[in-house]
Amino acid sequence: MQPIHLIFQQLNQPARIVITTHQKPDPDAMGSSLALYHLLVRWGHQVTVISPTNWAAFLDWMPGAEKVLNYEITREKSEAIIRDAEWIFCLDFNTLIRAKHLAPVVDKATGTKVLIDHHQQPATESFDYGISDTAKSSTCEMVYDFIIAAGKDEWIDASIAQCLYAGLIGDTGSFRFPAANADVHKMAAHLKAAGLHHTQVHENIYDNFLENRLRFIGHVLLNRLEVFYEYNSALIFVTKADLLRYDIKTGDTEGLVNYPLSIQGIKMAAIVIDRDEERKWSFRSKGMVDVNTFARRFFEGGGHFNAAGGRSSASLDDTVKTFKKVLKEHASEFQLV
Repeated sequence: MQPIHLIFQQLNQPARIVITTHQKPDPDAMGSSLALYHLLVRWGHQVTVISPTNWAAFLDWMPGAEKVLNYEITREKSEAIIRDAEWIFCLDFNTLIRAKHLAPVVDKATGTKVLIDHHQQPATESFDYGISDTAKSSTCEMVYDFIIAAGKDEWIDASIAQCLYAGLIGDTGSFRFPAANADVHKMAAHLKAAGLHHTQVHENIYDNFLENRLRFIGHVLLNRLEVFYEYNSALIFVTKADLLRYDIKTGDTEGLVNYPLSIQGIKMAAIVIDRDEERKWSFRSKGMVDVNTFARRFFEGGGHFNAAGGRSSASLDDTVKTFKKVLKEHASEFQLV
């Protein structure tokens, strides 16, 4: 994988470009994709953003979101666009498998593949150009850096600023995580100067749900939360019946894993959700508890040091039993005791 700055001169020639990201895109994935979309369109390119799956309704407000294609319901059209693309930008994921059913389509495509991502252990062999930097707070911060390095900072308008800020607050926990360093705050100041109305972005992301989600959260915290004080950890498990009872949609469980971290002494929080095809795990931690390694070793996942995801093909009961067994046997190794 060659350095990303080598593509700047090449992008001066109009081209057909696809931007894609991981399945079930979050604010950082969608925000970085749409910010890059607006930049490349202004640069003179023909650009299409293709998501591997659907996304949370609370992201629909983002400028350009109405033009994003959902691969699962536009397969023939999306595949034709990808086959025809001269450039394929892959944002907020560093191994193609995270693009779900879109992965083999991107893998076979002849377009030049460019990676922009901040997760650990990238599959660099899958990309022609790119940058992978785990020290960055978000992929949105990296797209911002891309814009600055390309000498296009004057192109950052209110639309780009909103998209970038959404991912920035999403992946920094509204600036409370350690990754929110001085550069992140300088970026936020620049976005404000470019016309960002930050209050509206916060409201669109965090105050934009239906009543059933709040009742679902209350049910889960009351009935599906287990706290293991001896291991300074907590677990939330969500059954398929819970999802059906409260009519839970994509994005409604976003942020739920963080709730147990508010309990005094808790260093790691985990949530597992019983999906149709698999059990989906999310892990969050404080301090020196490495949930990236935890997820990779035991739950086919990975991510960041303090935030990671995973999966299991086992039943909900069995994967929960595995978590408890792993917790008991490896708590000291992960500095949980």
